Amino acid sequence: MRTWDSSADVVVVGYGGAGVAAALAARESGAEVLALDRYLGGGATALSGGIVYAGGGTWVQRAAGVDDDVENMLAYLRAEVGDTVSERTLRKFCEESPALIDWLTGHGVPFEASLCPFKTSYPTDDYYLYYSGSENSGGFRDLATPRQRGHRAHGRGVSGKKLFGPLADSAAKHGVQVRTGTRATRLVVEDGRVVGIEATTIAGAPAAVRRRFAALAKISAKPGVYHQGLRQAVQALLARIERRHGVPVRIEARKGVILTTGGFIANGEMVAQHAPDYPWAQGLPLGTAGDDGSGITMAQAAGAATDRMDVLSTWRFIAPSSAFFGSIAVDANGQRMIDESRYGAALGAAIATSPGNKAWLLTDDRLLTEARRQLGEQSVWFQRMQAERLLRVGSVTGRTVEQVATRAGIDPAALRKTVDAHNRAIEQELPDPMGKPDDIRRPLQTGPFTLLDISFKARLTYPMPMLTLGGLVVDEETGAVRTESGSTIPGLFAAGRAAVGVCSNSYVSGLSLADCVFSGRRAGTHSVELAATH
Repeated sequence: MRTWDSSADVVVVGYGGAGVAAALAARESGAEVLALDRYLGGGATALSGGIVYAGGGTWVQRAAGVDDDVENMLAYLRAEVGDTVSERTLRKFCEESPALIDWLTGHGVPFEASLCPFKTSYPTDDYYLYYSGSENSGGFRDLATPRQRGHRAHGRGVSGKKLFGPLADSAAKHGVQVRTGTRATRLVVEDGRVVGIEATTIAGAPAAVRRRFAALAKISAKPGVYHQGLRQAVQALLARIERRHGVPVRIEARKGVILTTGGFIANGEMVAQHAPDYPWAQGLPLGTAGDDGSGITMAQAAGAATDRMDVLSTWRFIAPSSAFFGSIAVDANGQRMIDESRYGAALGAAIATSPGNKAWLLTDDRLLTEARRQLGEQSVWFQRMQAERLLRVGSVTGRTVEQVATRAGIDPAALRKTVDAHNRAIEQELPDPMGKPDDIRRPLQTGPFTLLDISFKARLTYPMPMLTLGGLVVDEETGAVRTESGSTIPGLFAAGRAAVGVCSNSYVSGLSLADCVFSGRRAGTHSVELAATH
């Protein structure tokens, strides 16, 4: 006879944004739900900026006077997302977007219809709806009318907790049971069906031990996310507690197991295995220590297929100030790299493949003066810290283009040729060589000239955040995990960054959190519905 220490209809493994959405959806479908988290819950969602990418006419957009529709949103995302999901799934994502914001609002997530008047990587506390992607950058304007779709959860500072907190509170009110300090280690499979999990839990440890574990877990999450050495030291202490006080348990899932354990950016060996040529060691792993790929590898042991495991998103933001979008980004050879108004992940991708992973932002005196003037009114504290660091430490100045190039180690003739082509296109009203829109372009003519170092390298005060985008292959109608042959594994579902989703090809702010809610709700609902037909 098989024995279980506890049971539920649906067991959710990992309790971040995707996990809480899955738990709520399963509970709304009438299931008894138990959610597990190795640490305290929240995951990368609680550490995030709390941006949800949504459009098609959400109540927030309408209140702000933004006229958007599904076809317009779809036209933009079709170009941004590519073939990572089917046309049918992407259309469904857009069609359900207004209802997704309604659902979040209904569960207590606060939004506000205040439009950000300038282009930025993250708005100040005065604004909560903004262009969070490349909607108004070159090329995309020709495909769709630019519309603000970055819905920031209302709250000062970084708003991720304002997204996860209300959802977790609502889940508790709706009867979702949560067990923290519990690490899933293996899926239990019987006759080809996932029927539960094996885990190690400290839930029964003395209260003092659990309090210490919680305090260490908070440090590991933040500030540990910014200082990997600190995180490693704290993780060693957490692992010691798990070894000394962890008790093995078997938990039955009568209807299904949903894996929402995040990606694998915290697992350096796994990243190196799947992206060996990527300069990931110089980036800042964005997420918690729980983003170690454990959910993905557990599913693989049960026969699951994976895809896009080599896709990483790396971000290099140059704004605030918005004036910096008028600068030009060049590589070590003095060659222009990209339309600088694109979202930071596009610039990060260009830098990651540039010679030596080096890149510079060229400004002239007028543009730099404008950028300094804008900085105070356009930035929150961490953005101002990064910008000040870039301006004070990561800059080289010269009276001429040739002089600043020489001081930075760039071929002076090559940089002069790049600048001349940029300026000539503006003067002659020709299209920008990289497609930058006319209203963003600025001629670079007035010395002194400055090169700001935006290279791909480890810097605590100007980090290169990165995360993985690949994961388990799922049925796009249900969220059920697929095998290499294309069949699904009965009783097993996945959502969020543990699975391939809408943002697994190209990331813009809010698209991952929106996909976590979209895919989490899908998995939660269908884990109950498919069990009823099994």
